[in-house]
Amino acid sequence: MAAKKPKKAAKPPKPKAKAKVVAKKPPDVVAADPSLFDPLTPGEIADALRTLTEDRRVASMAKVGRYRVICTEPLVVKPPHWMAGHRLARVVAYDYASARAVDACIDLDAGVVAHLALDQSQPMLSRDEEALAVSIAMVDESVRSQLAMGDMPLATLHYWGRSSSDISYNRRSAAVTFGRSDGHASLIAVVDLIDQQVTQVVPAELW
Repeated sequence: MAAKKPKKAAKPPKPKAKAKVVAKKPPDVVAADPSLFDPLTPGEIADALRTLTEDRRVASMAKVGRYRVICTEPLVVKPPHWMAGHRLARVVAYDYASARAVDACIDLDAGVVAHLALDQSQPMLSRDEEALAVSIAMVDESVRSQLAMGDMPLATLHYWGRSSSDISYNRRSAAVTFGRSDGHASLIAVVDLIDQQVTQVVPAELW
């Protein structure tokens, strides 16, 4: 009977090659396109507002049309964010109909609303709102009857009532300060921008 051949010893497994560690380069912020920081052109502003108002989430605001655009400005994000290098616009508006603020980021290159925030906060007054508040206060008889000789509008500020009993607590309002050209205030008129009427007239020393 033939002798059995001895089994060959199993070869030890070959060590796995170590994966090469490739150092990631930091985002090259210096190489960013400086034109992304340029002010928005009238055409870009129009495109941003059109894109925003066509979004179904603010369809009611666009349909009713009772809103004010507070500001439109360029927005730039750093890499590695996916929108880095895109021409972006930030649009802030106030929706009078639903008493809410709209804060949106519009990707002008893609023509989409990239980010949208809706809340019950109140942004600063737009220049149109400031001018409207002054014009309403100037023709109100309760204001005119208390103005002294030489009194004029000095400043217009956003006013938000601190108490729920104050009509301005839930309604978009502005406080118009009247006084002399030397800066001495004499009278404060609170204007409801929704119904466009003066709701309070208070001597400056009692404000």
